[in-house]
Amino acid sequence: MSDTIPIPTGATPSGRTRFGSNSGQPMTRRDGVLKVTGTATFAADNHPEGLLHAVYAAATISRGRVTSLNVEAARAHPGVVEVLTPANRPPLALDPETKPYPFAFRTEVLQDDTVRYAGQPIALVVAETLEAATEAARLLSPTYDAAPARVGLDAARPFDPEAVGVGSPPTTEKGDIEAGLAKASHRVDARYETPGQYHNAMEPHAIVASWDGDRLTLDTPNQAIVMSTGSFGAWFGIPAENVTIRSPFLGGGFGSKAIIVGPQILAILAAKMLGRPVKLALRREQMYGPVGHRGATRQDFRLGVDADGRLTALDHLTTAATSTFEDFIEPASNASHDLYATPALSSRHKAVRLDIGTPGPMRAPGEASGSAALESAIDEAALAAGLDPLEFRLRNYAETDPASGKPFSAKALRECYAEGAERFGWSERPLEPRQMRDEAGRLVGWGMGTALFPAPMFQAKATATLRADGTALVETAGADMGQGAWTVLHQIAADGLGLDIDRVEFHSGHSGLPDGGIAGGSGHTATAGSALHAAGTDVIAKLADLATNDETSPLFGAGNVGVEARDGRLYRADDPERSESYGDILARAGLSEIAGAGQGGRDPASAQERAMFSHGAVFAEVKVDPDLGQIRVSRLVGAFAAGRIINPRLATSQLYGGMIWGIGFALHEEAVHDRRSGRIMNANLAEYHVPVNADVPTMDVILVDEHDPYVNALGIKGVGEIGITGTVGAIANAIWHATGVRVRRFPIGLADLIAGGSAH
Repeated sequence: MSDTIPIPTGATPSGRTRFGSNSGQPMTRRDGVLKVTGTATFAADNHPEGLLHAVYAAATISRGRVTSLNVEAARAHPGVVEVLTPANRPPLALDPETKPYPFAFRTEVLQDDTVRYAGQPIALVVAETLEAATEAARLLSPTYDAAPARVGLDAARPFDPEAVGVGSPPTTEKGDIEAGLAKASHRVDARYETPGQYHNAMEPHAIVASWDGDRLTLDTPNQAIVMSTGSFGAWFGIPAENVTIRSPFLGGGFGSKAIIVGPQILAILAAKMLGRPVKLALRREQMYGPVGHRGATRQDFRLGVDADGRLTALDHLTTAATSTFEDFIEPASNASHDLYATPALSSRHKAVRLDIGTPGPMRAPGEASGSAALESAIDEAALAAGLDPLEFRLRNYAETDPASGKPFSAKALRECYAEGAERFGWSERPLEPRQMRDEAGRLVGWGMGTALFPAPMFQAKATATLRADGTALVETAGADMGQGAWTVLHQIAADGLGLDIDRVEFHSGHSGLPDGGIAGGSGHTATAGSALHAAGTDVIAKLADLATNDETSPLFGAGNVGVEARDGRLYRADDPERSESYGDILARAGLSEIAGAGQGGRDPASAQERAMFSHGAVFAEVKVDPDLGQIRVSRLVGAFAAGRIINPRLATSQLYGGMIWGIGFALHEEAVHDRRSGRIMNANLAEYHVPVNADVPTMDVILVDEHDPYVNALGIKGVGEIGITGTVGAIANAIWHATGVRVRRFPIGLADLIAGGSAH
């Protein structure tokens, strides 16, 4: 397609050793120069002719209804073109209270005057300039009939959800929990709490919508480009093929940009209504409401341990917050499914309806909050049994998946434990707390946590075209949220064609390309990468067929022994001295190019027979001021086994990012609600704390070699989310080891240590 997004070749690091393959090489991001020079075009950078600017007015109460809006004052403001309210909003093809397509969420699109959470869109102002729209939105001066806000997990009666996460069963049970607890020599009963956490990607949600008759073009960051064409089309009663999505660059997503949200629909509706392109970009405070978040949880554990230090029962009950109008239940108890061997296992979920925006998938949904609590509770069990935390985990980690009984790569986890502990120096850790101090007199503590994350795959397609000049074009509608996905996919595609990456043109980020699947669940590289590799393999197979059946080719008759593709040539597998260039093969066949296609997906038999995960172990050192309770993480070591690593530089960067997020989860990140109004009081990046450079300690990532032939043909797993899952618990456990205080709420602060932790 003429308007697809070519990814620039960029610079190749000097001295790179290829070992005959692009994969495995620590290449820098090939789109990095565009980003650091400001020439990368993000959604809000698009300014089509006739562009209008939209700003939505947000509710300042969390429950009730809007009784008045000063629409006249807003419309009278210079530059204002239109004000959309429930009174004049044009109809949509879908009822916003329904869920007609995958990953659909009930949403707010000015269907009535009801307010369901603070920050909900209650009107949309469209103007010639952003400034005019912003000022007119203020002039609306809404009044309300407000009802008492319901915030906090004790504000409503819990109910039993039908599903958790994205359609997972709410309960998993095996064995007899009560019998397991009764036979235990040691028992741990503990309650942990995690707060609501909100998406704060560098790039807020933005959209530029343009109509041409019944055809819609959208510039918007999106994690599921092709799937979303049908979703957007459904709202306006047009087929998916009438929707074009351009998403060349994403400034972060964390799961929030895979789901269609109300402000996007309103911007598209305004563009259709006014016959001009409309841009809507969320302000930072508007990220705290309509675009999803990680829901708060309360997690209750009952663990039994026998005299040999082995688990006899693990009971994990999560009560999670959701909205009053939609169900997304943080699947935190699922973190207990797949890690520790126990004859009795129960993971259950309840939910509480609150006056908040609907939660949604947020980096490591369920696993992040669930593992934070689980790894802390496991540490408590080790203490009760009088065992070193690492020794306790080694006695209890599962050789097969506890929930399903399927085998998985447990050996990789043992190697993560061993390599991480050695690098960290864990053998020097005293068992009792408050035994170590640094030169400044600060208490020093060491803790650890096990990391685990599923290795999913979705469906994807790709095409590859080999040209007579020895170059190639590969295409798939993938998404790169800044982690370097396009670089890694480019490497895989080049390997599939047997070419150096600089001879391969890579197109992505456009819905007119083959469906690259969903960039989520740490499964995008495996999914889109498998499709790209298959497309290249298809091309090479066709090329080999031409050569081996051509009597004038040096490869004639090699069909039985096979050929190998590398460096732009085909070689006889049994005689590397006999080879021919791609260009010569095509020229003799009278072809200027040859094309192939491929699909990515998991082997159904492997999926049925195996449990598939990435594994890891994180070791943390903290230092705590003994008088003031100030906490600093001073060192993190993470060892991770995640299958075949395509790009060690980018994989390490992703694992660093996950571990840094773990620091934020453990010590900083928390949405604070005003219980009177229900409003979030820290809806900004000044008071909603996330780690900055000064908070990031010395970090070390170990990539543990792992060959998993079952996960997919390339052996690829994901690294985007697993770094969080061991880090939070490791930090919490290190704080206990430094102070002797067990804090059971996150984030952990100095007030918790001063209070002694017992109240939590």
